[in-house]
Amino acid sequence: MTHAPLRLLAAAALLAMGSCSTTPDTTPSTLLEDGAANHPIMVEPSYRALKLDWAPEVGGLPPAGQAELGAFVSDYSAHGNGAIAISAPNTMGGQNAAQWFAARINAMGVSRDRILISTHDAANGDLRVEVNYVTYQARTGRCGDWSDDLSLTLMNNTPKNFGCAVQQNIAAMVSDPRDLVSPRGLDASDAGRRVTVINNYEQGKVTQAEKHTADATVEQSSGASKVGSQ
Repeated sequence: MTHAPLRLLAAAALLAMGSCSTTPDTTPSTLLEDGAANHPIMVEPSYRALKLDWAPEVGGLPPAGQAELGAFVSDYSAHGNGAIAISAPNTMGGQNAAQWFAARINAMGVSRDRILISTHDAANGDLRVEVNYVTYQARTGRCGDWSDDLSLTLMNNTPKNFGCAVQQNIAAMVSDPRDLVSPRGLDASDAGRRVTVINNYEQGKVTQAEKHTADATVEQSSGASKVGSQ
């Protein structure tokens, strides 16, 4: 009767030991076999700002300024997070300048509910209008830790620099760093194409799209090369 509780305790201890042995070491100083874990990519907010001289005598902005504003708003549409803000000097005509910029940005495809307008005191006579937004940037720690003697690795440990260059390249090439934090939402489906496929399916027709001659030629060439290589 007295041995049953002891057996239960022993079994519980063995299970606990087994679970501990499979838990990876997450100590900050511990090097893992995964380079991505040793050199994580950090995603941080980044402030982008553009200052332009408002010139109502030439229609608001000269051609060079309009090109700068267009490129800035385009980058916001692709990578911006939250609203885009316009801050005009708190002087005569400042409110008109802010409204002009808001109308231009709205005409470039940004909805009015994502455009904020404010004024500020003109420091040192700076009468430029500032447009700004917040985006995100991806970065990793610096590479180049060659403190390990790679010619003598008796323990076969992972080198400290392992995987760092790959992580640097991923951080530099990622189009939108927010994708590294969480997946973006799905784009809207093609309703017209969906109706076409369903109608063809119900009528017993081919549901796939017609291929161009060039595409068919490439597929045939690819198939022929595979057959010849067998």
